[in-house]
Amino acid sequence: MLAKRIIPCLDVRDGRVVKGVNFEGLRDMADPVDMARFYNDSGADELVFYDITASAEGRNLFTDVLRRVASEIFIPLTVGGGIRGLDDFARVLKCGADKVSVNSGAIADPGMIAAAAKKYGDQCVVLSMDVKRVDGQFRLFAKGGREDTGIDAMDWAVRGVQNGAGEIVLNSIDTDGVKQGFDLEMLDALTSRVSVPVIASGGAGNREDFGALFTHPGIDAGLAASIFHTRQVEIWDLKQYLRAKGVEIRL
Repeated sequence: MLAKRIIPCLDVRDGRVVKGVNFEGLRDMADPVDMARFYNDSGADELVFYDITASAEGRNLFTDVLRRVASEIFIPLTVGGGIRGLDDFARVLKCGADKVSVNSGAIADPGMIAAAAKKYGDQCVVLSMDVKRVDGQFRLFAKGGREDTGIDAMDWAVRGVQNGAGEIVLNSIDTDGVKQGFDLEMLDALTSRVSVPVIASGGAGNREDFGALFTHPGIDAGLAASIFHTRQVEIWDLKQYLRAKGVEIRL
């Protein structure tokens, strides 16, 4: 059995780590380089770096901050934000990313997933989905959760995997920053449709939420931001807790 992964997320805007609730009300948290160094030393299995306004602002990701973050860590780094084509893949991989997360760019150009998977391998392509309930449907949102695409999110996930996405990050807008637990209903709907690794994002409030998450089949990792940034949950303590609950975890 593969070990479950604990993944902190750095949502970066204007060179600073920020966090909000339901994708709104962003507040300044910390310097991303300092935070990356802290997580590298704290037992995180991987790190995710999102330039959260790059797509909405129609610009490229801030590579100077990314280079500095990548230079501080020795764990796998996934990078997303403003990825619109293979040139963007090449740029962020050159800056030190191990995997590239696509979201709005893939919605605008679905062929990008297949092209990137062919050039860099499935394991390099992460399909990130911002999903919210609309009229009883799990709906896919673009541009940092600002734009309802009208696309059924679960159908989109299936197409993404068929095109070569090697991993999916499911960001539930409904539970983001609320700290009432991961969106298990939404995650179950996804894992029943795809067989690639799934990373759950949105809603972690305490270590028990991770314990509940990993009782669900098909979930490979839990991603969180504010509870780790504020030290409300320490990663090493969380891993000890999960190990005691019988969860396969790297210590």
